[in-house]
Amino acid sequence: MQLFLSGRAGRLEARLWESRDGGEARAAAVFCHPHPLFGGTMHSTVCFRAARALQEAGLAVLRFNFRGAGLSEGEHDGAGGEEDDLEVALDWMAERYPGLALWAGGTSFGARCAAAYTARTRRPERIVLVALPVTAFDCSAVEELRTAGLVCQGEADEFGNLAELEAHHPNLYGGLELAEVEGADHFFEGRIEELTALVRGTARRWLTESG
Repeated sequence: MQLFLSGRAGRLEARLWESRDGGEARAAAVFCHPHPLFGGTMHSTVCFRAARALQEAGLAVLRFNFRGAGLSEGEHDGAGGEEDDLEVALDWMAERYPGLALWAGGTSFGARCAAAYTARTRRPERIVLVALPVTAFDCSAVEELRTAGLVCQGEADEFGNLAELEAHHPNLYGGLELAEVEGADHFFEGRIEELTALVRGTARRWLTESG
């Protein structure tokens, strides 16, 4: 379902996926896209497929375009504005699905934004971070996280594999599960199925553990 959210810099283009099997959603997630100045939108392959994996696990999932991307109004901020966009999306999901746990996540720039927002607010109950660009941007907020979640890097990611993530950020919260997809670059070319299986399986396990 296509919709528009009332963002703080103008309306935000979004797409909602209800629970895949048509049953009751077991949690609600917002998933953020890669850097808009480098062509990232909610339709970017890794964002799309990781969000779909969450839906297949039993979540309702909202993707949206950050300010200035796609049909979203405003201009790219890069200094906290996109975190405000994420908050608007989470507020909308909380209103639509009252009582459900809220999750957040993203890929690349979107993962960085989700980590920064979650570290600051402690609001999302789970977080899924894919391809954190640890060698290209300041991702230090990941060390401030105290939220259980998944961090998945590609083994051949030119912007930081798992070893580089741990070298740059040695004080990661013990509740974060760290994973690496063998042979995968930043865009998981030829390895997207491994990524989606990991995200889907992890989400299903978390939902089972939470009852």
